[in-house]
Amino acid sequence: MLNRRWILSARPRGRPTTEHLHLVEDRLRPLTNDELLLKNLYISLDPATRKRMDEADGYLPAIPLGGTPTTTVLAEVIESRHPDFRAGEIVTSFGGWAEYSIVSPDVMTARITATPDIPLTYHLSMLGITGLTAYFGLLDCGRPRPRETVLVSAAAGAVGSLVGQIAKLHGCRTVGIAGTETKCRRLITEFGFDDAILYRELDTAGLAARIHQCCPQGVDIHFENVGGTLLDAALLTINPGARIVLCGLIAGYNTQTSPGCQNLWQVIARSASIQGFLVKDYLHRREEALASLRRWLSEGHLKVREHVETGIEIVPAAFAKLFDGSNDGKLMIKMASEPFDRLNT
Repeated sequence: MLNRRWILSARPRGRPTTEHLHLVEDRLRPLTNDELLLKNLYISLDPATRKRMDEADGYLPAIPLGGTPTTTVLAEVIESRHPDFRAGEIVTSFGGWAEYSIVSPDVMTARITATPDIPLTYHLSMLGITGLTAYFGLLDCGRPRPRETVLVSAAAGAVGSLVGQIAKLHGCRTVGIAGTETKCRRLITEFGFDDAILYRELDTAGLAARIHQCCPQGVDIHFENVGGTLLDAALLTINPGARIVLCGLIAGYNTQTSPGCQNLWQVIARSASIQGFLVKDYLHRREEALASLRRWLSEGHLKVREHVETGIEIVPAAFAKLFDGSNDGKLMIKMASEPFDRLNT
């Protein structure tokens, strides 16, 4: 069986393009014991994949030259050599930027029960790693209490928008930082944030002043997705005992050195804490989170935006949208033009 897949052909020194990525076609190898052959229906595009294109290992090994970038996929099992899965089932797993993936099921692989009331794509967004990241990052690391103020950077993004909504469900005042006026309006009118801050063209002092204006009682929890100036400004506004949750630092993903944090001393001055986290460490509690997310969804408390583009050929161009802010919700690729309605029966 032929498989089209993207490979990393050169290490990017900035934003990756088709100079660094090439689409190739080759034959799939036979399965070995305990493996699955997946037909990728949708693949998630995530900023963290960019860091894995660098030479140094991070929380996952670097992608080798000639290797295929990997990500969360929503897929149909075509062939199974694993006793717990059978052909025809729908799963989420850790697959490749490819038409097909061969995987050895682990904590990243979960069977999906498709239902007519929940769009299939939600299992890559609100009910997928995105939702789990927002849930555990805020509730386990941020530990919100009623009437606290929660500040979220990249708040109009897939994770940030859910963080804000979950914080509101826990009785918090929620303020989001976004990069366009349209996204700032959306935070308030669509996602229910109490206020929004446009960060473009603001330096650290200017952004800190805007945060103080929108958070007159100070910031108790800061959920950080960006880093750089946004983190530095947020640190100037935190309350004693504040919790800073480090989910991502996208401001440094396309640079050789990450922007330095100049105001880290505020963590000491305010007896605050900074905690980074990886959602894979919480996957053994997946069903706990999904039960709450499904309930809030059914009760109309959660909204999600998804940005779906079609075709494996478009992957590099779509991936670039994550770094210029032009994606309009959780970014994913539909891998074929055929409808998948049959999966919802």
